[in-house]
Amino acid sequence: MIKHQLRATLSITANCLRVSLFSCGEEGRRSPFHNKTSHPVTAAKGNPPPRFAEMLRLAATSLCLRCRRVPTLGLRLRPCASLSQSENQETVDALYDLSVDVQKVRKLKGWVLFRSPSYAKEVAGQLRDMGASGAVVARILATHPEAVLCDPEEVRSQQEVWMSVCPSQKELVGIIEKFPASFFTPASHRDNQRSNIAFFQHLNLNKRVITKLPMAGAPQSFSRPVEQNQKVVCTLQQTYLELGGEEANMKVCLQKLLSQNPFVLLKPPEVLRQNLMFLRGRGFSTAQLLRLLSKLRGFVSELNPDSMRRSLAFSQDAIGCSEAELRDIVLKCPALLYYPQSTLAERFGALLGAGISVPQITETPTVLELTPQIVNYRLRLLEARGYDIRGGGLDVLNGTKKDFEKSFGKLQLRGERPLFNPVAPLRGDD
Repeated sequence: MIKHQLRATLSITANCLRVSLFSCGEEGRRSPFHNKTSHPVTAAKGNPPPRFAEMLRLAATSLCLRCRRVPTLGLRLRPCASLSQSENQETVDALYDLSVDVQKVRKLKGWVLFRSPSYAKEVAGQLRDMGASGAVVARILATHPEAVLCDPEEVRSQQEVWMSVCPSQKELVGIIEKFPASFFTPASHRDNQRSNIAFFQHLNLNKRVITKLPMAGAPQSFSRPVEQNQKVVCTLQQTYLELGGEEANMKVCLQKLLSQNPFVLLKPPEVLRQNLMFLRGRGFSTAQLLRLLSKLRGFVSELNPDSMRRSLAFSQDAIGCSEAELRDIVLKCPALLYYPQSTLAERFGALLGAGISVPQITETPTVLELTPQIVNYRLRLLEARGYDIRGGGLDVLNGTKKDFEKSFGKLQLRGERPLFNPVAPLRGDD
């Protein structure tokens, strides 16, 4: 807004000057004061023409009035980082002493350096007391410089909370290094964290699952009231039992679901149930649903019935299979449930365009998880080794980068292997 106002003001001023210069030029042609060898503005050594001076005064007055109406720039800035305020030199010096990349801090979160008070030395000392090396402390403070603004007492209190589920301080340091923003949280969340830890311990969940995933991976779920997590877990348990799961295995299922996708706690509790009920309506048995739930790695909560319906309809039409065959294909490649129709169309088209048949895709549907670029690159490498993808299976093409390199390496060895073993003794006539 400010830029636009200043730009408009300067434009008006420039227009005024152009008009005045043009007018003065016209008058200069008829004025005895006009010097033929000079511009009207710099004419001779006399005073500028009266009309030009008047126009200049009007333009200057307009500019001043507009500048008064422009709001000050400081209103949108953080209160700690006004234009006139300098960095907290004590913080900067402490970070330099700790070998922290201060330039990185300035670039990403420079406002931290303007805050006061700060506790860089104290927080660094507490991290070292937990067993963190100097290099680890420097990395933590460079990644999450807000830690220097945490009161040492709050850090100590947070350490006590996390040590209630952490087996050792060494492991706690490793978690802080990976998830510093999860550890250095406001003190107002402390009671909710304690209540949520007690709730999940009551469910007999593994301590490592509680520490590494919900607390570190999805800290929002532990900072909110425990009642919200209780509601989500209750819905998950009811859905598991409705699917035919045994109560004795419920803890294992819940633990696996939270470890695979801790953000499931932040989803509306009915989302997972609706998705599983939709799949049951498509003919998946209880055993198949539980198997699918495990293969989706908890991301079943990211789906919705409408998108799954469209993706399944497209896949069935592209492959030309029955409902039962489609279910078997989905169990092999759950990605068919969450890839949008446009992505599936692109990948089916790339595979068919490369000469791969529909029966081959049906036999190895996980090849649909590869992008067209990856498929084309791998096909070029295989063709260079003389492998005909049309006559063989897609297992050699399929899998992660590591899987493909392993399969491709076997092809190379097979091509370089001699027809006979020169070391083996030759069998002669007796």
